[in-house]
Amino acid sequence: MKFRVAVHILPRRGILDPQGKAVTEALHSLGFAEVAEVHVGRHLAIETQADSADAARAAVKAMCDKLLANPVTEDFVIASVEAV
Repeated sequence: MKFRVAVHILPRRGILDPQGKAVTEALHSLGFAEVAEVHVGRHLAIETQADSADAARAAVKAMCDKLLANPVTEDFVIASVEAV
Protein backbone atom coordinates (compact mmCIF):
# COMPACT_ATOMS: atom_id res chain seq x y z
CA MET A 1 0.00 0.00 0.00
CA LYS A 2 1.00 3.60 -0.47
CA PHE A 3 0.98 5.98 2.52
CA ARG A 4 1.46 9.73 2.92
CA VAL A 5 3.25 10.57 6.15
CA ALA A 6 3.35 14.14 7.47
CA VAL A 7 6.36 15.12 9.58
CA HIS A 8 7.00 18.38 11.47
CA ILE A 9 10.63 19.22 12.27
CA LEU A 10 11.27 22.06 14.74
CA PRO A 11 14.28 23.47 16.57
CA ARG A 12 14.69 21.98 20.03
CA ARG A 13 13.66 24.15 22.97
CA GLY A 14 16.60 26.23 24.11
CA ILE A 15 18.23 26.22 20.66
CA LEU A 16 18.61 29.65 19.06
CA ASP A 17 15.86 30.15 16.44
CA PRO A 18 16.61 33.47 14.72
CA GLN A 19 13.83 33.03 12.14
CA GLY A 20 11.29 32.32 14.86
CA LYS A 21 12.45 35.36 16.84
CA ALA A 22 12.20 37.60 13.76
CA VAL A 23 8.67 36.35 13.01
CA THR A 24 7.65 36.84 16.66
CA GLU A 25 8.92 40.43 16.62
CA ALA A 26 7.25 41.15 13.27
CA LEU A 27 3.91 39.87 14.57
CA HIS A 28 4.27 42.06 17.67
CA SER A 29 4.96 45.10 15.48
CA LEU A 30 1.78 44.31 13.52
CA GLY A 31 -0.27 44.40 16.71
CA PHE A 32 -0.35 40.71 17.61
CA ALA A 33 0.94 41.20 21.15
CA GLU A 34 -0.66 37.94 22.32
CA VAL A 35 1.93 35.88 20.38
CA ALA A 36 4.40 34.51 22.91
CA GLU A 37 6.80 32.63 20.63
CA VAL A 38 7.09 31.40 17.06
CA HIS A 39 9.25 28.46 16.04
CA VAL A 40 10.13 28.13 12.38
CA GLY A 41 10.72 24.60 11.17
CA ARG A 42 9.97 22.36 8.24
CA HIS A 43 6.98 20.29 7.17
CA LEU A 44 7.60 17.20 5.06
CA ALA A 45 5.04 15.06 3.26
CA ILE A 46 6.58 11.70 2.42
CA GLU A 47 4.84 9.17 0.19
CA THR A 48 6.10 5.66 0.80
CA GLN A 49 5.16 2.06 0.17
CA ALA A 50 4.54 -0.11 3.25
CA ASP A 51 2.48 -3.10 4.37
CA SER A 52 0.65 -1.09 7.04
CA ALA A 53 0.35 2.37 8.57
CA ASP A 54 2.51 1.22 11.49
CA ALA A 55 5.23 0.06 9.09
CA ALA A 56 5.07 3.38 7.21
CA ARG A 57 5.36 5.30 10.51
CA ALA A 58 8.35 3.18 11.58
CA ALA A 59 10.10 3.66 8.24
CA VAL A 60 9.64 7.44 8.32
CA LYS A 61 10.82 7.56 11.94
CA ALA A 62 14.01 5.78 10.85
CA MET A 63 14.40 8.30 7.99
CA CYS A 64 14.10 11.17 10.47
CA ASP A 65 16.54 9.54 12.90
CA LYS A 66 19.14 8.90 10.18
CA LEU A 67 18.83 11.91 7.86
CA LEU A 68 15.88 14.28 7.96
CA ALA A 69 16.21 15.73 11.49
CA ASN A 70 19.43 16.76 13.19
CA PRO A 71 19.28 14.95 16.55
CA VAL A 72 21.43 17.62 18.23
CA THR A 73 19.34 20.66 17.28
CA GLU A 74 15.92 19.44 16.10
CA ASP A 75 12.93 17.43 17.26
CA PHE A 76 10.40 15.83 14.95
CA VAL A 77 6.79 14.72 15.23
CA ILE A 78 5.03 12.36 12.87
CA ALA A 79 1.76 14.22 12.56
CA SER A 80 -0.25 11.79 10.44
CA VAL A 81 -0.13 8.62 8.37
CA GLU A 82 -2.78 8.25 5.67
CA ALA A 83 -3.35 5.61 3.02
CA VAL A 84 -3.38 7.14 -0.48
